[in-house]
Amino acid sequence: MLSRKKARDAVYKLIYEYLFLGEENPKSLEMIMSADISESDYEYIQNVYRGVIDKYPELVAIIERYSDKFALHRIFKLDLAALLLAIYEMKYMKDIPHSVSISEAVELVKTYSTEKSHQYVNGILSSVNKELEGRGKNAAD
Repeated sequence: MLSRKKARDAVYKLIYEYLFLGEENPKSLEMIMSADISESDYEYIQNVYRGVIDKYPELVAIIERYSDKFALHRIFKLDLAALLLAIYEMKYMKDIPHSVSISEAVELVKTYSTEKSHQYVNGILSSVNKELEGRGKNAAD
């Protein structure tokens, strides 16, 4: 049985793959979904994966606002996948505290990306969190 942490790891990898392919890969999704997972993890993976794909332009626009002159194509795809995942959760999944989304994204990049990536990801997500809570200079819709 997958835990939410493992479900988040699985959807992170699906998003990372999406960044390379530019489209959803039904075979990868099917493979993950065929694992022994709970109904809630199944729904979580489906909702987040499809949600990130559906909201991709909006999520990218948020990232670009805070990426400190770093063009989107220069952001490591591993970091971008974590940012997309966390921002989607923060904006659209009201049952997940923002602090959990941020810390889990930081843990993902600590595991899979570069030594300094966690600082970059944490900085962007902290700014997004302020925006979503109405304290940032560009309050979200």
